[in-house]
Amino acid sequence: MMDNKASILLRQQQTEKWLKNEAEDLGKEKIEELRDVLRFHEHRYYVENNPLISDFEYDTLYKQLEKLEKDHPELITTDSPTQRVGSGLIKDFPKTKHLVPMLSLENSYNEDDLLDWDRKAKELSGLDMIEYSVEPKFDGASISLVYEDDLLVRGVTRGDGETGDDITPNIRQIRSIPLSADFSKHHIQQIEIRGEILMNKKNFEKYNEGLMEEGLPPLANPRNAAAGSLRIKDSSIVRKRNLEGFLYHVSYISYKNEEPKDHLPSHSDMLQLLWDMGFRSPKKEMKVVKGISEVVKVINELEEKRDRLDYEIDGMVIKVNNLDLQEKLGMTSHHPRWAMAFKFKARQATSKLLDVQFQVGRTGAVTPVAKIQPVQVGGVTVSSISIHNEDYIKDKDLKLGDSILIERSGDVIPQIVKSLTDLRTGGEKNIVFPKHCPECEAELFKPEEEAVWRCVNINCKAQVVERIIHFVSKDAMDIKSFGEANVRKFFEMGLLKDIPGIYSFDVDQLKGIEGFGEKSITNLKDAITQSKQQPLHRLIYALGIRYVGETTAKTLAQKVHNVFDFEKMTAEELMNLEDVGVKVAASIYEFFHNHDNVRMLEKLRERGVKTEEEPTTLIAGNLSGMTFLFTGTLSKLKRAEAEALVEKEGGKIVSGVSSKLNFLITGEDAGSKLEKAKKIPSVKILSEEEFLSLLNV
Repeated sequence: MMDNKASILLRQQQTEKWLKNEAEDLGKEKIEELRDVLRFHEHRYYVENNPLISDFEYDTLYKQLEKLEKDHPELITTDSPTQRVGSGLIKDFPKTKHLVPMLSLENSYNEDDLLDWDRKAKELSGLDMIEYSVEPKFDGASISLVYEDDLLVRGVTRGDGETGDDITPNIRQIRSIPLSADFSKHHIQQIEIRGEILMNKKNFEKYNEGLMEEGLPPLANPRNAAAGSLRIKDSSIVRKRNLEGFLYHVSYISYKNEEPKDHLPSHSDMLQLLWDMGFRSPKKEMKVVKGISEVVKVINELEEKRDRLDYEIDGMVIKVNNLDLQEKLGMTSHHPRWAMAFKFKARQATSKLLDVQFQVGRTGAVTPVAKIQPVQVGGVTVSSISIHNEDYIKDKDLKLGDSILIERSGDVIPQIVKSLTDLRTGGEKNIVFPKHCPECEAELFKPEEEAVWRCVNINCKAQVVERIIHFVSKDAMDIKSFGEANVRKFFEMGLLKDIPGIYSFDVDQLKGIEGFGEKSITNLKDAITQSKQQPLHRLIYALGIRYVGETTAKTLAQKVHNVFDFEKMTAEELMNLEDVGVKVAASIYEFFHNHDNVRMLEKLRERGVKTEEEPTTLIAGNLSGMTFLFTGTLSKLKRAEAEALVEKEGGKIVSGVSSKLNFLITGEDAGSKLEKAKKIPSVKILSEEEFLSLLNV
């Protein structure tokens, strides 16, 4: 793949020319130039994560190519960027043999295993010290790609190692995998490349958010999301999953005529070749070291950083770097002798499902919570796990008394991976989902399009308490000293019955109650008073309207003068607002056309809570029009305070590093966002001190 300065400038010049072009009737050579331009930008975006044009500009070029190919169907090629798009449902995935069997790697869980493996490798090779490559062991779905005459002809799952499922239509949807590569210049006729399909952490979070918005349970880990996506029979859906492919091994090559003399000497050279050919190989993540003691250092360094990486990894892969030496060491019937997988500390554990309790949330959703035998997973003791809804229980085939496998990756909430059905004794019992609310006994209701049972009694005690807890929370009205424990205590004591009651709460009644001295009471009074002046977007978020998060609340607050303005808006008018779709609009409309909710807002206004402010869409400040992102731990400001300073001056907070970002502000332990930003010349990187100087603070 082109990466020198002159080539980049040439592609950029061609890009600018095509962006001005109106897709006139052009010949074969010009259409191929446009394809090359699109391939170049796909590589910059999906492989190098360093785009040179905006998404809109890419889409403009793509539409031009679509039009040209529509006008000249005889000029369409199988490796054209337009040919990634799936043609619909796949009836079945045919079984296909790998050109070379996909063997497993020998696993190591401790340093002694590595030392022993190194000793054997040195004995077999006759060397005193071996050069090793060390790279992340990506936690995804293994695949094998075959290219013939420069074109991608086959993508196959690992299967049993000998035979896998041909999922080529789905592989073609992954834009970090080239549809063609110039292997001919290396005299290669056919090549088989091994790799891993992944969903990065950011896309995984978005994917799970989408599932939960639909009332579906989130997936336990990105690996399951990636593997499941590859087996979807509608390839057009796969395209939307934002999967990525890392290619890390060439398992087979056949050459045209005779084998070239420029033989690659090492595994690291092979990864560099794949990168140069346009593949996302782990050449940037890999380190080459001499001796096993240096290998151990690299492993320890990366295990400490694993939670800050963009991808889930479950260990490191160590390979003898010299390819001739790999061949000399050979293989057993199960694994190569020249490679070893070092697995990080387990983040899975087995436990027992002891009981299920049903909890009612602020929107009435009834969520089953599994009570399990306490077990350590990823450094945390887990005793409770949400099991989401009735369908989840059926899909996982969970029963009381089951042995279960659980997983916790990084800071992710623990999930049940599966029930260990082979260990059942016959004494297990079915989990019975209630038909009535466990708190108020009202009959539960489940809309046809949802998976969640709900209590529709708005006065249900559990819902009232949860709504109050959300209302006073840090990201909502931020009433300090009014946390969850105190809300529950005050409610049980009869001192607090609803949200408006917060502002008529006789705090002096707390005198004499343990934990509430004179200072605590004064602080609580002040916090309640100060919360009355919170900005409108915080009030909107605090109301707990279904599907309305903090970002949507800010958007809504910018479009109205008074919270009661929403009462006058139709669902269609709401849908015209940014970030508001059909479900969100329907939820907002329903909330503001419920008499009890409107009356609650009237009571809040009567008690001094600010329900109006001037729209803020035209904020002008020193940072107007600029975008900011924070990474790492700030020492002088909390993250929320720093973001508020930016917004106060007219700046905008964005969620990730891209060419649209103007400033990245770094604190201690800045992670992958900093590394990404360094690759984008237009992003300016500032320390916390430089950021404060920018604001003259």
